[in-house]
Amino acid sequence: MTTDRTSEPAAAAPLLDLQALVVAVRRRRRLWYSMALLGLLAGAALAVLLPPPPTAVTKVLVTHQEDQPNDTGTLIRTDVELLGTTRIADKALRSLKSAEDPEDFLRDYRGTGLTNNLLRIEVTGDSDADAVARAEALAQAFVSDHVKRMRQAAQAESQALLDQRDRMRGELDEVNKAIGDRTPESDPKASASLESLFARRAELNSRIADFDERSAEARTGTPKVIAGTQIVDAPRAIRHSLPRAVVTDGVIGSVLGLFVGLALAAVGTVVADRPVLRREIAANLGASVVAELRRTRRRQGGRWQRPRTRRARERLTRTLARTVGDLGEPVSLLELGCARTAGAIALDLAGALSDRGPVVVVDGLPGPELSRRTGPGGPAVVGGEQVAAVAPGERRLGVGSVAPGTAWTDLRYLGSRTVLVVRAGHGSTAWLHTVARQLADQRITVIGVVLIDPDPRDRTDGTLWDGPHSAARVRGERRARQNSGGTSHAVETVGEGLPRTERPSVPAARVPDSDQEAR
Repeated sequence: MTTDRTSEPAAAAPLLDLQALVVAVRRRRRLWYSMALLGLLAGAALAVLLPPPPTAVTKVLVTHQEDQPNDTGTLIRTDVELLGTTRIADKALRSLKSAEDPEDFLRDYRGTGLTNNLLRIEVTGDSDADAVARAEALAQAFVSDHVKRMRQAAQAESQALLDQRDRMRGELDEVNKAIGDRTPESDPKASASLESLFARRAELNSRIADFDERSAEARTGTPKVIAGTQIVDAPRAIRHSLPRAVVTDGVIGSVLGLFVGLALAAVGTVVADRPVLRREIAANLGASVVAELRRTRRRQGGRWQRPRTRRARERLTRTLARTVGDLGEPVSLLELGCARTAGAIALDLAGALSDRGPVVVVDGLPGPELSRRTGPGGPAVVGGEQVAAVAPGERRLGVGSVAPGTAWTDLRYLGSRTVLVVRAGHGSTAWLHTVARQLADQRITVIGVVLIDPDPRDRTDGTLWDGPHSAARVRGERRARQNSGGTSHAVETVGEGLPRTERPSVPAARVPDSDQEAR
């Protein structure tokens, strides 16, 4: 018995087919190419139309009383935040004699901590000279404020130590007075009290000396901090290169545009749900892919098409002629998303079948009449209303459409068997299901699918091993009926009870694009 290779539990189907997503996004490369180009142009235009304002930069060395080798940058971050206060901005503006609001000036500069003791200040202005003057005034204001704060902190600490010393001296005077008021006595208790007073006086003298030393140290450390805080890099204007800015902004814009384009393509692919892989198209239509053809541009059609395209069309015509040549009933080609290509294939197929007898093409395509594209000596083309006038001995080849808005009941008059000509990525999954269901309701047998514009990197199998019988199976059935008395074959029931001969798996036929590929 034949093993079912495609029917799997629905639970095994992935929620998101990454292969189909990648293929669909790659097919929408025009979208993300356009977005990347748009981002490139937008970035370049932004660099030209909105050049950066004149900017000056300076660096300040900041020394702290609490500097430690293992500092994590807390002190310099504090200095950056202090730089962004209105007090510093107001001092800088007053030195510049400017009437600008300090809050507005805060938007024109920023500080960056490079190391624990190095601060970088960037200031913008109306011109390079104005930016340099602003940067110098701002740096001087910051240094002055920092020195003032350090001096005030040292003075406050020294004064606090001196206050402690004076308090200790007052207590020492009281102890000395208590000692002087005592008279020599032989009482042991009085002697012990006098000894405690002497011990207290010694302790107070030691603490007073300690406070004096600490106060002196506090006053001594301030000059080091004041001398260490200074401007180490004089303010200078930053030179901006317009070509470099154009290139930089263009590259950034193209990368952002490419990312946005890929995101839009991916989201559009998931939302649209348009099958691209031959495996998905065959499964949704319920018919195997029997041939493929790359889509050609409209200006390359007719006599000006490339030789490789012409040879591919000829191979496709021969494949379809072999597929439908043995059928004695009307056959139709029904297109979805490729009306022009389907009409050209129908005319080529009618020309190939004309060697076996007269062929009449029944035009059921929307838009311009197919007869305008036939040359002298070509097959006869009639409209759908002239089907009854076709002679009984003439082979009838219909060509129509299964696009949205199709009159399904009219498709039966084009042919009871059909070959679907479908452009990959055109119809949604729901519409492909609708096409398969409507054709089944009209009792139109789908011989196979011709896939137009397939993905070159698609390696999925477009053959349905448990679906409706293809053209090769139809011919095999006829031979099986004719040789029913001969060698026995393993037979299984498919579809509406039609027998099918078991045979090894064969991949779907693909029309090569060149002689080298065909070999």
